Amino acid sequence: MVDARGKNMKCLTFFLMLPETVKNRSKKGSKKGNSSTSSKLPPVCYEIITLKTKKKKKMAAEIFPNKKPANGNPNSIQQYHQQNLNNNNTIPSPHWRGLYGTIRERNAVMFNNDLMADVHFVVGPPGGTQRIPGHKYVLAVGSSVFHAMFYGELAEDNDEIRIPDVEPAAFLAMLKYMYCDEIDLAADTVLATLYAGKKYIVPHLARACVNFLETSLSAKNACVLLSQSCLFEEPDLTQRCWEVIEAQAELALKSEGFCDIDFQTFESILNRETLNAKEIVVFEAALNWAEAECHRQELPPTIENKRKVLGKALYLIRIPTMALDEFADGAAQSGVLTVNETNDIFLWYTAAKKPDLEFVSKPRKGLVPLRCHRFQSCAYRSNQWRYRGRCDSIQFAVDKRVFIAGFGLYGSSCGSTEYSAKIELKRQGVILGQNLSKYFSDGSSNTFPVWFEYPVQIEPDTFYTASVVLDGNELSYFGQEGMTEVQCGKVTVQFQCSSDSTNGTGVQGGQIPELIFYA
Repeated sequence: MVDARGKNMKCLTFFLMLPETVKNRSKKGSKKGNSSTSSKLPPVCYEIITLKTKKKKKMAAEIFPNKKPANGNPNSIQQYHQQNLNNNNTIPSPHWRGLYGTIRERNAVMFNNDLMADVHFVVGPPGGTQRIPGHKYVLAVGSSVFHAMFYGELAEDNDEIRIPDVEPAAFLAMLKYMYCDEIDLAADTVLATLYAGKKYIVPHLARACVNFLETSLSAKNACVLLSQSCLFEEPDLTQRCWEVIEAQAELALKSEGFCDIDFQTFESILNRETLNAKEIVVFEAALNWAEAECHRQELPPTIENKRKVLGKALYLIRIPTMALDEFADGAAQSGVLTVNETNDIFLWYTAAKKPDLEFVSKPRKGLVPLRCHRFQSCAYRSNQWRYRGRCDSIQFAVDKRVFIAGFGLYGSSCGSTEYSAKIELKRQGVILGQNLSKYFSDGSSNTFPVWFEYPVQIEPDTFYTASVVLDGNELSYFGQEGMTEVQCGKVTVQFQCSSDSTNGTGVQGGQIPELIFYA
């Protein structure tokens, strides 16, 4: 049988005749018993599709983990996903629908597939475009913008739509969510995906992008994300960025991302009252940003041009609050300040009658650290607490993200003395922060702070190990009546014993009486 287009239709004829054949066969079977098994039936016209399995790509940060369907072949589905994501536009077999048990699985096969596509998008800037097929119904169901574009009063009947302001990878990530109900994000494309989700009003995708950014937030990317969060009007993400920038200000200012921010964000950071950084670090970071800005404006990075691009933002740097030697060896010799500005600042340091300055002369407030004290009392004995190079260690977990700045330690119980302390902070055996420093004990039962070089970011609901190895007077105070859970401000801290402890410190007693942190 041949249709009007000359196509062979034997398969169709068979499927139409099959019910009658089975019916006749059933009648014969009732009379002859098992002899019906020898009845001749037309050959079955099935096409078997064998797909190579591919390991399922793990969702970034497992934001919205997908439940595997009870029916169907998830490996085959993933194979189609990967093929289509690579823009192979694989056309499945005519009988591909039989492979999948749900509408979601069958719909997913259409993702980035030319089969039945009624619109195409040319996505990306000139020179980096990608042609991506789409299905208007699916897109209109997933986005009110696409609905207006295809079915609204001002709908245009265009077969090809150009989108130069969206990256192809981000557009595909958005389409994958619409077709497959999957959110697949990566660190290098999440911002572009957030932009696409905002542009086409796909709120669940945009929320997932924000969640991903919050979980991957660090001092290295906080400044860039601050700039983007303001652009996208995401106040929660903006607040999280500020928390990281304030607590880990010096790391954030020294990051490459700081040089990439726009002028408005640059000004807002310099103007931040709670910036937890030395002013000389702020000054050096501003010069690095100015050099990068000169390149963006295609200007030679001369001293004059750096001063030009800094503009009035230069006076947001609180140069008079630097130590005198930091100013003399750094800012005064940078060439960015005029001769009059340099002289006036020197006079401000030394003269009884201080000159008027355009620079802010009041120090930043910075952040006030919280101290979580885990013992209810302390004591000393004539034969305790001894050190001799052994490690005192305790494990802790918090219910909110905090930044550990250092530990409070006990000192000598028999007069004033100096201690050398090597402190460490680890997570699952990996060192996140360490420092070797000295502190002076006055013989009292007070605790004495020992600081990390930079505050260490601590994630909630995960145990970390705080350790210290002390060298100094072997007789010192030690804690007693330890608590397994302590409420400090809005943060709950839990403690448990550490296997790294070789000097007797545990939950009930010992050293490391305090965690010092920003929250």
